[in-house]
Amino acid sequence: MIFDKLLSKKASSVATAAVVIAIAGLLSRVLGIVRDRVLAGQFGAGNELDIYYAAFRIPDLLINLIALGALSAGFIPIFIGLIKKEDDPNSPANKEAWSFVSNIINIIGVILVFFGGILAVLSPWLVPLMTPGFSGEKLSMTITLTQILFLSPFILGISSILGGVLQSFRQFLAFSLAPVMYNIGIIIGAKFFVQYWGLYGLAYGVILGAVLHLLIQLPGLIRLGWRPCWIFKPREKSFVQVLKLIGPRILGLASGQVNFIVITVLASTIAAGSLAIFNLANNLQSFPVSFFGVSFALAVFPLLSRHFASGKEDEFQKSFLSTFKQILLFTIPFTALFIILRIQIVRVVLGAGKFNWTDTVLTADTLGILCLSLFAQALLPLLVRVFYARHNTLLPFWSSFISMLVNLALSWYLIKVWGVMGLAFGFTISQLVNVALLIVFLKFKVKDIWHDGLLSFSFKLTFAALIMGFVTQVTKTAVGTYVDMDRFWGVLTQGFVAGLVGLIVFIILAYAFKVEELIVFVASMKRKLLVKFRSDKETIIDEDLT
Repeated sequence: MIFDKLLSKKASSVATAAVVIAIAGLLSRVLGIVRDRVLAGQFGAGNELDIYYAAFRIPDLLINLIALGALSAGFIPIFIGLIKKEDDPNSPANKEAWSFVSNIINIIGVILVFFGGILAVLSPWLVPLMTPGFSGEKLSMTITLTQILFLSPFILGISSILGGVLQSFRQFLAFSLAPVMYNIGIIIGAKFFVQYWGLYGLAYGVILGAVLHLLIQLPGLIRLGWRPCWIFKPREKSFVQVLKLIGPRILGLASGQVNFIVITVLASTIAAGSLAIFNLANNLQSFPVSFFGVSFALAVFPLLSRHFASGKEDEFQKSFLSTFKQILLFTIPFTALFIILRIQIVRVVLGAGKFNWTDTVLTADTLGILCLSLFAQALLPLLVRVFYARHNTLLPFWSSFISMLVNLALSWYLIKVWGVMGLAFGFTISQLVNVALLIVFLKFKVKDIWHDGLLSFSFKLTFAALIMGFVTQVTKTAVGTYVDMDRFWGVLTQGFVAGLVGLIVFIILAYAFKVEELIVFVASMKRKLLVKFRSDKETIIDEDLT
């Protein structure tokens, strides 16, 4: 009962919602680290993980283009507009909104089954096009794993729509726990299924994770008042509105997915394990991107949609800029830490079993290059959602498309010089281009969206991060002389102490520079902890009196 109430609790503010999403995201990322450690330890950076990551490409393309495109660009703004009584979801006034949910679930479900079936049949011809460097048994296993993984887009597609409903009602916990369940399924596959089905067990773990992703969210939707029913009206007005919004969004997502397809194609032509190294490094740097960038963007998106629908431009600008600064506040220092401590991070997280020192160095160097655009990748989810909230999906498409071309050209050229690190350079530069274009587009599209204080704020954070990086490097070197660097605990101690000292220096400098967002954040945390302490104390007194 307590857990049920917790899952259905509404977030009272953007910050509260972001904290809920961030904590669940942290748990998901921790499990993701456990997942990657299990995979790296069992298989190393070699052919097996190349096969596993390559098999995701086409199924991921399907789920991102159809289901996630509809959700992020069109579903939430339209659904929010149909909700008449937010405080009473079961009200008859919301009947149209619930009919819309059933209609879009049924339509997208049919589309995913149809295209998933066709692509699964065509996999023996499509997979070789994306992995030109694979042959023999390696290619055959990639095709089979790809076909198995086509079961997941349908499940995740339906689950994504359920998550959109929960977000619209500001119930973020179950939605945020869904990726946690997904990772649990994959870990079960890696630890147990592999013993019986070999590499195919990883694919079965992904399917289990998708089912768990759906099941954690389904009760919340039923509590809100939705009941499954067969409505299939492709010409229905609200669904047509979604289609108008998702057209450019699908093209934009296609551009983003092509980035990873390009990486897969090019990685298959260089040294074995290159695709695994890139994906492992990308997963590590995605930790702060997801924890700070995605969590804040998801939390503020419904609010931005409401402000735009109500014509509150000042509130829209205020919410956007506040979230923009909060993302920078957290990602800029973590960018410096990840670059300075990249060897320690990779060795602690992945350094086990078959994952040797050569794999560690290559993954760490790739991670350092990817982290050069970490702040940009963290801002992307917010920037694109600013346009989606304003029912504009065309400009994000053009920025994504241009950045895709940049990635294609640079990666193709740079792998000849730096191998897998060339892929990282191409991806990093393309992400910086993407963010720069979106900022320029937003400047011309939304009047007075930026203000002069943002430049000063960014300069203060960057300067503080540079000093922090220097102190972290000095501390890392000093600690390394006192611990056994050939042991796990020695590497962990070095990284933890150096990182902690660096963060303390950054916080002190940010306070000295009077970075308002940090001061407000700390004050907010103190206030919430004080309220919690008083509440707990009153509860104890009441219990003593009774």
